[in-house]
Amino acid sequence: MLSRQVTGVILAGGLGRRMGGVDKGLQELRGRPLVGWVVDRFGPQVDELLINANQNAARYAAFGHRVVADQIPAFAGPLAGLHAALSVASHPLVACVPCDSPFLPGDLVSRLLQALVASGADLAVARTFEQAQPVFCLCRRAVLPSLGEFLGSGGRKVEEWQATLRRIEVAFDDQPEAFANLNTRAELGRSAAAARDLS
Repeated sequence: MLSRQVTGVILAGGLGRRMGGVDKGLQELRGRPLVGWVVDRFGPQVDELLINANQNAARYAAFGHRVVADQIPAFAGPLAGLHAALSVASHPLVACVPCDSPFLPGDLVSRLLQALVASGADLAVARTFEQAQPVFCLCRRAVLPSLGEFLGSGGRKVEEWQATLRRIEVAFDDQPEAFANLNTRAELGRSAAAARDLS
């Protein structure tokens, strides 16, 4: 069995523009904040769990895990959250997921880790059929200087930075629905029935 030594980070540092400018991770799905669903599914897969948030830190801290804010100013996007986590992670590998995917795979980290170790890559990214899921990834902490340089030069696009690394994609064609993310209130409402099935 592979030794994990993985720090996980839930990205909840955005502005939630498509959700109407609210803190998306704290929006409720069947009476529970989205981030709570993600903590429950992702937390058991990692050895240390961080939550990246730039507002409502006390509410996020109530989930019992360390809250880290972006070091890059002005809500610079998901890469700023990953950068913050890499900067403080206790382990040599960091797994990353968004706060708005409450049904993420229960074997996400183990499959990404197996591929990363086998390939010697810097980064393993989930893929469903032909669609990469770049925010669902596992990387080595050693990529921190590369990410800092990319962000410092004004780069913000996740896939653009990932393309500069030794990158491997890992197929999750068996559970594409697990990567559904809830960006709008309408999507949140439609997912209530699915959440009922998983609870």
